[in-house]
Amino acid sequence: MEHFIVSARKYRPQTFDDVIGQQAITNTLENAIKSNHLAQALLFTGPRGVGKTTCARILAKKINQESIKDSSPDEDFAFNIFELDAASNNSVDDIRNLTEQVRIPPQVGKYKVYIIDEVHMLSQSAFNAFLKTLEEPPAHAIFILATTEKHKIIPTILSRCQIFDFKRISVFDVKNYLKTIAEKENVNADDDALHIIAQKADGAMRDALSIFDRVISFSGSELTRQAVTENLNVLDYDEFFNMTDLLLENNIPQVLIKFNEILSKGFDGHHFISGLASHFRDLLVAKDKATIPLLEVGDNAKKRYLEQSEKSIMQFLLKGIDKANDCDLKYKTSKNQRLLVELVLMQIASITFDGEKKNDKNYIIPAAFFKNIIVEEKLDVETIPDTKKIKKPLVEEKTIRKAIAPIKQDLAKPIGSRKRKATFLLKSVARQKEINEIDVEVIDYSSMPQTPFTEVQILKEWKGYVKDLITDGNRSLASIMDADTPTVKNSNIHIALPNKLMKSQLLILKPKILKVIREKLNNYSIDLFIDVNEVAEKKYAYTPQEKYEKLKEKNPFIAEFRKKLDLDI
Repeated sequence: MEHFIVSARKYRPQTFDDVIGQQAITNTLENAIKSNHLAQALLFTGPRGVGKTTCARILAKKINQESIKDSSPDEDFAFNIFELDAASNNSVDDIRNLTEQVRIPPQVGKYKVYIIDEVHMLSQSAFNAFLKTLEEPPAHAIFILATTEKHKIIPTILSRCQIFDFKRISVFDVKNYLKTIAEKENVNADDDALHIIAQKADGAMRDALSIFDRVISFSGSELTRQAVTENLNVLDYDEFFNMTDLLLENNIPQVLIKFNEILSKGFDGHHFISGLASHFRDLLVAKDKATIPLLEVGDNAKKRYLEQSEKSIMQFLLKGIDKANDCDLKYKTSKNQRLLVELVLMQIASITFDGEKKNDKNYIIPAAFFKNIIVEEKLDVETIPDTKKIKKPLVEEKTIRKAIAPIKQDLAKPIGSRKRKATFLLKSVARQKEINEIDVEVIDYSSMPQTPFTEVQILKEWKGYVKDLITDGNRSLASIMDADTPTVKNSNIHIALPNKLMKSQLLILKPKILKVIREKLNNYSIDLFIDVNEVAEKKYAYTPQEKYEKLKEKNPFIAEFRKKLDLDI
């Protein structure tokens, strides 16, 4: 059985050209060697797995190769390179032994290179013992210090070193390098699969190669996106796309079911909500062509982001990010974490809801809207008999209004055919005009009671219904009904409202109002007509300037008071 070598060791870079993602540093070091401007103390700092120790070894080998003419490229000058792990050799005695070795010149080559890894682990006294040697080392000695935590190194050491900050390797660089290795290993890898590994590595090439080895052990020579997500326990971006579609449809029941499925697969709610916030961020980025390069996703995923971003309005994405981020911050301190995420998902699903809303940023669509979400009725115009000859109507008004008025309707198919199938969904106020244009057979009340009544009786029942709305907590509709005193003309109720928005709100309530008043007065010929009174609209003050003018009309001294105190409106 052949001995297995992990990819992180097998494909460790041997030259500066092989180092991925650190071109600025490698170019600087190469130029310093060529121009003989290399410092004797260097500090390599940055996250784990980005190439600090690798670059130190390449540098140590290269400076000795440059110092000897006609040296072999395969010569590694191993006797000139000393590596010290400061995590386990952090005492004063260890540093004293090191300083004693520094005095001895190299037997082959020009330089002795001392690589001290995790240098921040040295004790305070060890740092102090190392100061003098680091400041004035022998001409043949070069120190390369490597650390992931530069802030833990004392300033006196930092001031004696030339500092190189290694950055995290980008997702695209890691993915392209993994693609090259996959070809060398004869592995057929999906682009999306490599992209997920690169994202999971979080900028560390060593981590990416370790994950790559693990996934290959799991899936063999065929590396698919499904195998990677399954092995790494990563939420596939399909889950976020599907969840976002449900949130845009305001489908709260299916949103909660989908979230339960995600939890049942073993995923953490905290991981899901932070991933959803990142998904919304990517959709926001995909809305502008200038910011599309910021999407760190594969080509297949990028197309899906562009498609879904077109369906997502800016308000939904901004509020969604805000709510998901707020949930992320509160998650650890919450005692009922699942409920916290579910509440946030319901709030996000209610952002684009067009029905009647209370002025509340944490609004959630009431459960009543999800009863009988889909109502199907087949209307055959040719077979519907003349309703004037039928005492009991074929289709009752309350059934039709229940299908139309609750708020969302699918009008994708034309309704001009003689035989048609109407599928009604919950309809919004904004599309009330489309609802009104639907041909629906209503009840003929000509044969029903028409008991005479007075205007006083109408007003009494009208105000009684307003009180019932207030009792039920529906103050917004009660205020609309109370905006004008209704008048009676030829058994019809007329009311003038200040604007079209109030009219559209009252139109939804019209069937219920008429039902109550007709039954109370035993007169089924009563009808309600709603108009918009432009004059009445002007009497309402909306802006601060208009409010000020109204106050000034009532009390002229307000203008003088404002002028003397130099007040803003």
